[in-house]
Amino acid sequence: MKLNRGRRRSRDSKKSAGNGEARLSELPNHVLVNILETVETQSTKAATNAEDRLSELPNDLLLNILERVSTLDAVRTCILSKKMQKLPTMLSQIVIDLSPCDLVQMDGVVADVTDKILSTRSPQITVRKLKLKFFLVPSRCLSIGKSVGLAMATQKLDAAEFEIMPLMDNRCCTDAHRLLFGQQFNDFVRDCQDAFAGLTRLDLRVVLDCLPKLQRMTYNHWPCDENPLVLGFVPQLWKLSLANANLSGKILNLSKLLANAPTVSDLYLDFVSEKIWVQPECPKVLAPVLAKLRFLNLDQHPEECDISWTMFVLEAAPHVEELCITVWDHKCRMESQKSLSEISDVKWEPSDPRFKHKNLARLIIYGFQSDDNFTGYVGRVIQAAVNIREVSLHDRKGCEFCAEKFPHMEVRPSSYPRITEEVELLRKKMTAASASTSPDILFRS
Repeated sequence: MKLNRGRRRSRDSKKSAGNGEARLSELPNHVLVNILETVETQSTKAATNAEDRLSELPNDLLLNILERVSTLDAVRTCILSKKMQKLPTMLSQIVIDLSPCDLVQMDGVVADVTDKILSTRSPQITVRKLKLKFFLVPSRCLSIGKSVGLAMATQKLDAAEFEIMPLMDNRCCTDAHRLLFGQQFNDFVRDCQDAFAGLTRLDLRVVLDCLPKLQRMTYNHWPCDENPLVLGFVPQLWKLSLANANLSGKILNLSKLLANAPTVSDLYLDFVSEKIWVQPECPKVLAPVLAKLRFLNLDQHPEECDISWTMFVLEAAPHVEELCITVWDHKCRMESQKSLSEISDVKWEPSDPRFKHKNLARLIIYGFQSDDNFTGYVGRVIQAAVNIREVSLHDRKGCEFCAEKFPHMEVRPSSYPRITEEVELLRKKMTAASASTSPDILFRS
């Protein structure tokens, strides 16, 4: 009878495993961390040959728990039993994101753990996300780069991110230090080209104090809680491209960013179909840094946000000749995949109705729709830009991969005009408020 009861308990345990996994998956992360810490403490106190309860769970359930904590915590937990020691090589996401203080003490651990996990895992298990934060120490960087590069060549890896920091705080750095760090980073890229070729995101702490010959610069996806870069002496910088998703909601003041770079004539800002990260500013404050701006490109502007806020840039940049705006919820590139209703609109003070712009010659809009957001904006620009010659309006851009990757995500129907009557009606509506300006309005579907 005792044997039968034991078998029945075993069957009941297996039967409830699926329900247990579902319940655990609903628990908050901090609760799961407490579970792991409790089991670790109890197992340490247990006899050497005693099997801890956590290791009795199915691998799928264990992985579900382990992927909710940091990779280092998962590795520590898996040391508890022989059965669990292989689980770190089965994780679908590997995230080592220590605080700077912890990283100082454990920087070598990042390279060791990365190498051990990536070098022993099955190539059949996809790494959905690999994110590593580490200091710019040549020997450790080389180890990480080689491990990641080999994994990219031999395994399935969806996304890989590096966040690289110099050992010394910028406030304590001399020009010699910055030159050294630059040389070390260049060596890192040269020696680990396979790793950098497959990176989907790279975060650097960038401070450009003195680059007298720098003419063009592109900087994408900076840490959410910091400004993207500090521009010092860059007298020849004429083209600047910045792209960020702004998941934290932190905004950027162009007047501060470009305070030492009033030579920029070509500015590209990419919002990655997420929240707007530019703060509308008073034209008088912004005008000194945009005095030489000629071309402005605002890419992947979220569809939920009104584009009227961009008028403040035109007011502050009297010499802009071409303005291009792409309005597009590009699912492939969006960082959050959250509901578009969560994207907050930009708060700004309406432009002066008497404002006139004498140099804007061309306005280009991708993602134009037949609603007041677009028609009102185009009409306002035509009224202000007294010498505008062409308004080029395109339908939304398309991406074949978006539909494949997110087949169940809802797509708004397009209201782009298709017939001659609609086109002519919109032309009259957008030019009604302007008696003296009559640009060519081209619908390029």
